[in-house]
Amino acid sequence: MLEFVLPDGSVIKAEKGISVKELAGRISERLARRAIGVLLDGEVYDVHTELTRGGKLKVITPEDPESLQILRHSCAHVLAKAVKRLFPEAKFGIGPATEEGFFYDIDVDGKLSEEMLERIEEEMKKIISAKEPFVREKVSRERAKELFADDPYKLELISEIPEDEPIFVYWLGEDFCDLCKGPHLENAGQIKAFKLLSVSGAYWKGSEENKMLQRVHGTAFWKKSQLDEFLKLLEEAKKRDHRVLGKELELFAIYEESGPGLVFWLPKGSILRRELEKWIEEEHEKRGYQRVYTPHIMKIELWETSGHLGYYSENMFFVPVSEHGSPADVLSCKGKETYHWYAVKPMNCPAHILIYKSKVRSYRDLPIRFFELGTVYRYEKSGSLHGLLRVRGFTQDDGHIFCTPEQLKEEIEKVLDYVLEVMDIFKFDYVVNLGTKPDKYIGSDEDWEHAQDSLVQALESKGIKFNVVEGDGAFYGPKIDIAVLDALKRKWDGPTIQVDFNLPQRFELTYVDSDGKEKRPVMIHRAIMGSIERFIGLLIEHFRGLFPLWLAPVQVAVIPVSEKFEEYADAVAEVLAGKGVRVEVLKEGRVGYRIRKSEVLKIPYMLVVGEKEVNSGTVSVRSKKKGDLGTMNLNEFVEMIVNEIKEKTV
Repeated sequence: MLEFVLPDGSVIKAEKGISVKELAGRISERLARRAIGVLLDGEVYDVHTELTRGGKLKVITPEDPESLQILRHSCAHVLAKAVKRLFPEAKFGIGPATEEGFFYDIDVDGKLSEEMLERIEEEMKKIISAKEPFVREKVSRERAKELFADDPYKLELISEIPEDEPIFVYWLGEDFCDLCKGPHLENAGQIKAFKLLSVSGAYWKGSEENKMLQRVHGTAFWKKSQLDEFLKLLEEAKKRDHRVLGKELELFAIYEESGPGLVFWLPKGSILRRELEKWIEEEHEKRGYQRVYTPHIMKIELWETSGHLGYYSENMFFVPVSEHGSPADVLSCKGKETYHWYAVKPMNCPAHILIYKSKVRSYRDLPIRFFELGTVYRYEKSGSLHGLLRVRGFTQDDGHIFCTPEQLKEEIEKVLDYVLEVMDIFKFDYVVNLGTKPDKYIGSDEDWEHAQDSLVQALESKGIKFNVVEGDGAFYGPKIDIAVLDALKRKWDGPTIQVDFNLPQRFELTYVDSDGKEKRPVMIHRAIMGSIERFIGLLIEHFRGLFPLWLAPVQVAVIPVSEKFEEYADAVAEVLAGKGVRVEVLKEGRVGYRIRKSEVLKIPYMLVVGEKEVNSGTVSVRSKKKGDLGTMNLNEFVEMIVNEIKEKTV
């Protein structure tokens, strides 16, 4: 018999192999009618599943957020069946549910397009109206290969399933099946509100070496009102898309010639980034951090010691260096037995460890806080790249704190205070997650428990609500992740705090304690903004390109109403520039064009000057946020804007 612990603490027993549907019925007939699936020890199972283990169990109904995963994954299968009806030759990759909806990667020789989506939707509605059932079937490996004999993508996926794992397919009606573990609805008729959104390209398995498939994106909700609200948010998100605004505002570019995921900062974007970096440097200095600079590439042995080579190598870039010739010899395969491997750093921690280890440290020196605006490189699959939000080369405001075990909790709390202050300054919405031990990790279970307890205690002492994400820790320690929400409420990695007992041990770090004995320090890995590229991408979308005055690349536009007032406009600009204000005089085109240009570039203040302003030594002030502020004495305006910049108001 299996034992299931329900949310109210009661226990229900059932025989092994009982279906989710039947188990729900034993709890309540009404619950069984509304059941979409169950959450068993954090994993989602649908009503088709036969349970083979007990644990903490919650029956999922349409009111539960987990139900959307089942609804959307089912909708992805309906999409696939509709495409197969329209294009019998179509082959299928994967079709998972996502936080915003679902997608399916399809090989149909480019026949899908945005215009085709409406036709596919109509075919999906026929399947939904027919209430075609989902049926789960366990099959042998041979049977699976037979079912998908004409689909190379499914055959490849079958070959990757371990021999000792069962293989499942789901039938949708009698004429369509897909390789899938679930979860799914009982029938397609339960799908009430869905929408196909777009078609994009996606390499099979995210590798540029594979064929480009067509990815159809969609979403689904239980109610039409929920779908309508999402579509409104989607329209707003399109207006805020940092990739579009970044181009319009001339902030950054990613060039095909240089490779995907590598960002070029244009002059205006460089100003924005520079101001952020200046501010974050000053804030670190206030908190006792010491600035360091470290190399971009280091010997591969260093990464072997740190564990990155064994646990992170698939995300790293490597550089062969010839010890007895030029680096170019490697390209021509000359003397390849003499070259040595270096790794382009994906993280800054081993470099900071070397600095710590460079001299004897006393307990009186601790805590030591190193900080670096360190540029790192990580291999992200091209299909996952997304403007500034997911790139291959980025800069972190990376810091590492070396402290005694007794100082650990206080140091974590200080970092938490710093992080939440930054989130508050920029008015970001966020969620806090605690990532626990992953399947692949280094170090002892005892150290992991100590590290995790320290993070939990710090969060609880600050009264911070958090979600536990099982297995989401780094390979060297558990972590607190602050996920920043964008306009669509999608989560993006932001600040992080990680406790590490393991790297200090692997690198044999020590400090001399008050008793004269050598002790092992604890290491805290932390980033406040995280990736500066991602942080700026989120800022662009959050503020819709209208940045706080202190960050705006151009803070004031001066617009003379005609050519004869340009000299006065230049003089106004000179006064402002002398006070450190970033200012441009717009002279090209008619006045209306210049005003529109200032609006499009989202310049916070516009000063219009004509004969009246010249004669009175004033400026006509328009604020992008507050509207027309009327005529002001130039000195009065200068004092106002300088104070606003200084206060760094948002």
